[in-house]
Amino acid sequence: MQPLSGILTISCPDRKGIVASVTSFLAQHGANILEANQHSDLADKAFFMRVQFELDGMDLDRDTIGPAFAEVAGSFEMQWQLHFSDRPKRMAILVSRLDHCLYDLLLRQKAGELVAEIPLIISNHPDMEPVAHNFGIPYYHLPVGKTNRAEQEAKIAALVEEHQIDVIILARYMQVLTPFLVQKYPNRIINIHHSFLPAFVGGRPYHQAYERGVKMIGATSHYVTEELDQGPIIAQDVTQVSHRDSVEDLIRKGRDLERLVLARAVRAHLEDRVLTYGRRTIVLE
Repeated sequence: MQPLSGILTISCPDRKGIVASVTSFLAQHGANILEANQHSDLADKAFFMRVQFELDGMDLDRDTIGPAFAEVAGSFEMQWQLHFSDRPKRMAILVSRLDHCLYDLLLRQKAGELVAEIPLIISNHPDMEPVAHNFGIPYYHLPVGKTNRAEQEAKIAALVEEHQIDVIILARYMQVLTPFLVQKYPNRIINIHHSFLPAFVGGRPYHQAYERGVKMIGATSHYVTEELDQGPIIAQDVTQVSHRDSVEDLIRKGRDLERLVLARAVRAHLEDRVLTYGRRTIVLE
């Protein structure tokens, strides 16, 4: 059993004394630091930190840690967040007809690899309802057409609010989200796609890649922004392919990568390891 812990994430202008001030604050209040990671961006003079500390033995309770830390944060112009390990994030999964990423997330969550609650699955097709039923998760079928996109996204937002969702995962949800939903949940929507973009655009990218004789395929997971598939990247990976691989082989290998890369990105987000910085992310492993 992991001890009950707090997780503090920080970003601020880089200067001397930040690490000392943060760790001294925790030590003065009786906290045992379990893990600390940091990064200084020398080009932009920016500092990023994630520190996980044990709550047992502290002279502050969880409601007073934040107010007490605010003085330290103010002196360094910090943007910061405080989370607790016994409050897992609540995750909504959006999916269309492809099931490989959905199954992978559900199985990892059931096995304890992804520490999260999944209160609902939303889809623009009915196909995945049996999967949701098998895992005991409510399923919402919200068909999307040319005339009802705004209406259905409003329903998605209402469900997100009703179920107090922290993060939305697009597990091969084959719809482009409108600015309404993207702006409502900045850095809280995670997408996965093949890494052929922008070279091979359209509905048959693996066929195009096969015809061009590509030697490498990959997958990218990122936060969703209004600029299509251009949001801050959380995780990526690639694998080699050759002339011996058929289109079916490329698709299989591509889907394997999509499962793996999406799971990495989701886990990093759930563990508060991802800090966004402009169009980039800092992932503090």
